[in-house]
Amino acid sequence: MPYESRGRSPPPPPRSFYLLQQLRLGVRHRHPLPSPLLLSSAPIRSRSFKILGFLLHRSPILTSIQLSRTQQRSIICIKNATINIGTIGHVAHGKSTVVKAISGVQTVRFKNELERNITIKLGYANAKIYKCEDDRCPRPMCYKAYGSGKEDSPPCDVPGFENTRMKLLRHVSFVDCPGHDILMATMLNGAAIMDGALLLIAGNESCPQPQTSEHLAAVEIMRLQHIIILQNKIDLIQESAAINQHEAIQKFIQGTIADGAPVVPISAQLKYNIDVVCEYLVKKIPIPERNFISPPNMIVIRSFDVNKPGSEVDEIKGGVAGGSILRGVLKVNQFIEVRPGIVVKDESGNIKCTPIYSRIVSLYAEQNELQFAVPGGLIGVGTTMDPTLTRADRLVGQVLGEVGSLPDVFVELEVNFFLLRRLLGVRTKGTEKQGKVSKLTKGEILMLNIGSMSTGARVVAVKNDLAKLQLTAPVCTSKGEKIALSRRVEKHWRLIGWGQIQAGGTLEVPPCPI
Repeated sequence: MPYESRGRSPPPPPRSFYLLQQLRLGVRHRHPLPSPLLLSSAPIRSRSFKILGFLLHRSPILTSIQLSRTQQRSIICIKNATINIGTIGHVAHGKSTVVKAISGVQTVRFKNELERNITIKLGYANAKIYKCEDDRCPRPMCYKAYGSGKEDSPPCDVPGFENTRMKLLRHVSFVDCPGHDILMATMLNGAAIMDGALLLIAGNESCPQPQTSEHLAAVEIMRLQHIIILQNKIDLIQESAAINQHEAIQKFIQGTIADGAPVVPISAQLKYNIDVVCEYLVKKIPIPERNFISPPNMIVIRSFDVNKPGSEVDEIKGGVAGGSILRGVLKVNQFIEVRPGIVVKDESGNIKCTPIYSRIVSLYAEQNELQFAVPGGLIGVGTTMDPTLTRADRLVGQVLGEVGSLPDVFVELEVNFFLLRRLLGVRTKGTEKQGKVSKLTKGEILMLNIGSMSTGARVVAVKNDLAKLQLTAPVCTSKGEKIALSRRVEKHWRLIGWGQIQAGGTLEVPPCPI
């Protein structure tokens, strides 16, 4: 029953509400933003745009239309996400809630995830970020995020500017990573395709929590440079606690890749300061320079069978692979290769691999159907593959690209490695010695994360900072690639360092039969 009908006035807003308003203003002054990094400022070579222009003009919708480079960028941005943003941080700090507040998409979808209320598999969601075209519209309210199905120029909803249209600035793909310590390998797979990250820190817990520091170290290993820190659940704490934790966060990030990153106080559940987050996403995380010239190369981070049980034979569709293109452009009707492909062992126990060859029949970015897909953003590739090959994420960790252009398949690696001084994400009991990282020993088993592939490896030889590793499963990769090293500690895989591939033993891949 409403308060008015019971003869009582509603209770005053909690003190944290006023704190939010103060912090909202404080964000703008404490962290001055750089000049806007719009799509038109992304440095891309002219030859790349000739290729993109050709692809755009081949589209039936755009035939005979002359487009400028800025228009080409805008059209690509409308259909295809152009940047991948990851959400990282400790378990239950609000990563999935932030993605839902920005995109409107619930990334927790599987039954076991919903029952336990945690993210287990990588979550995916696309969002479009707009800005009011009227410069008088006050910031940060002039920034607004919608789902990827939103129209190109919706009306502004700020009072007094309802007749003004909004301009699309970013089309973002979010990679929602699990925060639980036993799912560190899944988080590392997601980090392989991130261009930037949102580091979530809950305001009602001390900082740093175990996986806060472990995730930050992981994205540093993956060469991630653009990070925004979100101090979440600010509505649950008092003003003094928020200020104290803000100081703790600044102390925690000193000397890390996140040193100097903005700290934005938010409440993802109440959607407070989400417009500030949108502004920072536009201005603080630039779109990386993309390579449209090289043959296409895509990391597969999910695969599935879209056919329902009992489907008629004539209605069966080919398998679908999802992931992010690192370079090049994929087109409908293009012939592709997936490596390592089908992996088997012969009678003598030797590993053999047979690449999968197929053809692209459809390209999708969420519900948007594409004629071609460019680097950046998450896409689904419909193929003519047998759907049993793609069912239940069977292609995760493999590489998809143009026939004959993919890197070698390695079964043995020689890496130049660097170990962390102490274990991250482990609560030490009493002595600090428990948290120290010991040297690699011959014969021990490690877990390697190479791109989106997680595989076991046995240490064959160690000398100084060089190690020879025998892989349990073949990996399609190239020399110079960075890898993450994890060791089994207290029944969990813990990040202990990283390395760079120097050389290795490769498998002989049979040539394309066509």
